[in-house]
Amino acid sequence: MKITQIHCQILRIPRVEAKTASSQDSVLVRVRTDNGLEGVGEADSSPEMVKAVIDAPFSHNIATGLRGLLLGENPLETDRLWDLMYRRTMYCGRRSVTLTAMAALDMAFWDLKGKHFKEPLHRLLGGRRHARIRAYASILFGRDGGHTAEIGRRWREAGYTAVKFGWEPMGRDEATDLDLVRGARRGVGDEGTVLIDAGCVWDARTALQRAHAFADQRIGWLEEPLHPDDYEGYRWLRDRSPVPIAAGEEECGRQSFRPLIDGRCLDVYQVDLSRNGFTDSLYIRQRVEEIGARLCNHCYTSPVSHAAGLHWLATCRDTFLFEDCVEDSPLRHELTHEKIQANGGWMEVPDRPGLGVTLDEDFVGTHLVSESV
Repeated sequence: MKITQIHCQILRIPRVEAKTASSQDSVLVRVRTDNGLEGVGEADSSPEMVKAVIDAPFSHNIATGLRGLLLGENPLETDRLWDLMYRRTMYCGRRSVTLTAMAALDMAFWDLKGKHFKEPLHRLLGGRRHARIRAYASILFGRDGGHTAEIGRRWREAGYTAVKFGWEPMGRDEATDLDLVRGARRGVGDEGTVLIDAGCVWDARTALQRAHAFADQRIGWLEEPLHPDDYEGYRWLRDRSPVPIAAGEEECGRQSFRPLIDGRCLDVYQVDLSRNGFTDSLYIRQRVEEIGARLCNHCYTSPVSHAAGLHWLATCRDTFLFEDCVEDSPLRHELTHEKIQANGGWMEVPDRPGLGVTLDEDFVGTHLVSESV
């Protein structure tokens, strides 16, 4: 089997708001082969930047666009192709957007692998340990504590026993932060699990103060309290915090995760398949399990990435929660014919070949803003 075409499509919903929500646009990477199969991948990144990384022409041996590098290759050779992409983009890659482009391609290669062998990806990734996973509804904070409580009640009534609230306006001041978390607890109720995503807003000492204050509300974890590059701060905080510390969604590739894992900086490592691909996520899974920490997916885009995260997380030993983005975005809910969404607060792991999702071509056509061939 050989790659004959790599096709990028950028989709965008009609109304994009100034908020931290990556379910408003997407870049799909569609890899086609000489035997008629197509694999689909997605990157949670700037779509136009990802497209540029793939479309770019050859510059020199370690600064080249990815399409020209991959045409004619066998997509089943996922480890070799990951190393090839990493090596041949060393001058313009190694982290960030180039890795997200690689992740989307890698996701498509694995989708092709599953379709070729007629097996669901969780089987090819080492075997499903969980047929279903408890989901948490992932949503942004409300305007204040009262609005946040309303949001929490909505998702408890929808069947979720865990809800995560994140980002703005957390970090404005102590009173606002406490009001938001108390509102979250009121909305989710005494028996529900409350997760808090701070959105990288504090220094380590302020984060420790907030962790102690939030502990009274029995939060399940405090996510991304610090800047992603503050590895020493995370290690210091995790050793002192009364609540579990979670992070990792910004990380792209095993090299990016290594300082967090080697430093035992976190209680929960959050891996986004649309920034890491399956190939590096398998490595990250093994390393995190070696140190006895927990793994969770990160996903806030479309059913494509949600399906990828679900296959991967189903193979993790100590899986306990799945991030289920509940943003009211058509891209989140209508891109594929299959609905990758919790039912009664639980996610069922797909058992169809590959990712197990099929693009709705009418939806793609309606929301398409740019493409390349």
